[in-house]
Amino acid sequence: MQLDEVYSGLTVDRPAKLVLVVLDGVGDIAVAAHDNRTPLEAAKTPNLDALARQSAQGMLIPVSYGITPGSGPGHLALFGYDPLQYQVGRGVIEALGLGMELRPGDVAARANFCTLDAKGLVTDRRAGRIPTETCQRLCEMLSAKIKRIGDIEVSIKAGKEHRFVVVFRGDGIEGPLTDADPNTEGLAIPQVKPRHPDNPRQQKMAKVVGEFFKIGLPVLAKERPANGFLMRGIAHQPHMPSFEERYRLRAAAVAVYPMYKGLAQLVGMRKIEGPQTISEQFERYIAEYDNYGFFFIHFKYTDKFGEDGNFQSKVKAIEEFDAALPILLGKRPDVLVITGDHSTPCAVKGHSWHPVPVLLHSAYSGSDGLDRFTERLARTGSLGMFEAKYLIRIMQANARMLDKFGA
Repeated sequence: MQLDEVYSGLTVDRPAKLVLVVLDGVGDIAVAAHDNRTPLEAAKTPNLDALARQSAQGMLIPVSYGITPGSGPGHLALFGYDPLQYQVGRGVIEALGLGMELRPGDVAARANFCTLDAKGLVTDRRAGRIPTETCQRLCEMLSAKIKRIGDIEVSIKAGKEHRFVVVFRGDGIEGPLTDADPNTEGLAIPQVKPRHPDNPRQQKMAKVVGEFFKIGLPVLAKERPANGFLMRGIAHQPHMPSFEERYRLRAAAVAVYPMYKGLAQLVGMRKIEGPQTISEQFERYIAEYDNYGFFFIHFKYTDKFGEDGNFQSKVKAIEEFDAALPILLGKRPDVLVITGDHSTPCAVKGHSWHPVPVLLHSAYSGSDGLDRFTERLARTGSLGMFEAKYLIRIMQANARMLDKFGA
């Protein structure tokens, strides 16, 4: 019997409120340049400190030892889906988050506007994080030029800042493909290839993407700083069991960025639109409290400033979150978890393989007697170090939603 079947058999229907708060990329590493402190250690967090003293802590491994996760696998693991079993292209997630319709057979790609030098090398993968209004204008330019590629329809939609999505629709195409993204500066845009070279549908899709670049790059040639684009997560939508089926919890997502809305929608959570700040997100949680058993609340800016290598801004983002936390605690759920989907150390300027601190509070969590929520202290907590895919099950146990196993 598979472990998921065991958990399903133990799950009982019980009114409960569970909240998962994700500080995206919150994990970090202490380095000499910042007095051997992480942003969590450097931030002034009186509200998190008070909560930490009443809670259990530990460390999460998002995928497996040494593996650096993308945001998709990191979040799917937090939702209880084994990221090695359920592999979802980032394009699918972004497309759903932007409200685009995906039909069976559609292939979606996540794209970034970028900056290219005269030799075609990528000098900035995010084009200086151009304003969303500029992204919309550039997407309109591409859409006007590229409506079809052969017998394949092409739809383009702007996201936030430098991000956009492309959906390809037609017969005989399929993902996944390799990325048209070097994932670092100083290199040229790589040509996409089928993940399975003998698959004719992937071969056709690779040719379509190659033609998209051939037509699209000249459209942007005179633009600055966004004179190019990258693509990754080129794939089709897989079938996944819904969150409610797995956990018997009606779930809602309170997120700002499209990708995280898409991840939530992918597993059947309802997207709650509107809130733009963490205070507004917490206020919306209060307003929707009676309507759902599970809330996923996402905070992006710890990840954003980690990717920029901006230590002080990451500290300020954590302090902004802490200042808003009393709103959430004004209607405390039965189980509250605060963690991240992965680490984004400022020294790395990107996602990393480092474990992520996790804090869990419930009537049954006990207190580890730790004064703060930090990486260093979380490593000493009673939750120990465990794979993120088990977090939801531990939350269920703390909500008394799992029956006894065996006689």
